[in-house]
Parts: sequence; C-alpha cells; structure tokens
Amino acid sequence: LQLVESEGGVVQTGESLNISCTAAGSTMDYHGIGWFRQLPDKSREGLACISVGGSLSYTDAVNGRFTISRDKAKKVVYLQMTLLNAEDTGVYYCATQNSRVCSSWQHWNVTGQGTEVTVSS
Repeated sequence: LQLVESEGGVVQTGESLNISCTAAGSTMDYHGIGWFRQLPDKSREGLACISVGGSLSYTDAVNGRFTISRDKAKKVVYLQMTLLNAEDTGVYYCATQNSRVCSSWQHWNVTGQGTEVTVSS
C-alpha cells in the first residue's frame, strides 16, 4: 500500500493551494482516506476525511476553507485549500483510516511521505 502526495508549495496569506494524493491499489474501496498536518511545533492536526461511502468530515480549524474530494477511478484524493494563513504552514500528510469510515483524527493507518506547505505573510 502506498500513498504519494503531490508537491506542496509556498503561497501568500489569503491565497489558495491544491494538493493531491494518489493511492495505490484499491485503498479507497476499503478505507476512509484523508489529510492531517504536522505543524512547526511538531504537533499533529487532523484536517479532512472522506469515507468509503463518500461522507465528508472536517475539523473546525479548516471547515469552510478546505475541501476534500476524490476521484476513485484515478485513485486520487484532493485537498483544496483556500484563505490560507500562516497557521496553515506545515507538512501535510495523506493517510488512511483503519476502517471504512472516518472515525479518528488521531489514529491513521498508512501515511504518505508528506508535502510541505508554507504560507508567508
């Protein structure tokens, strides 16, 4: 099982950035999949998740600003990020849940290698 994130980037405050994650095999048919980030202080924060059935979940920090979506045929999950600010700076990881639903923001199964997002003011 492998998850590969696209390249992140450096953006200005208020700008948008889209990142994606390609999942090998039939991951999305059996596991919820989503995104979490590691902040500069090394803490981890769950962001968004989509279940096998297509239900979407967001944490308060990004609700209304970030959108998760997927293309099952292409085996890609996307994270569209808008109104970015300095607090969004971090390493963003694509990861699977241990089940078909999004049940935990703290416990993830398989994780990608991460991609850096930097928001400068």
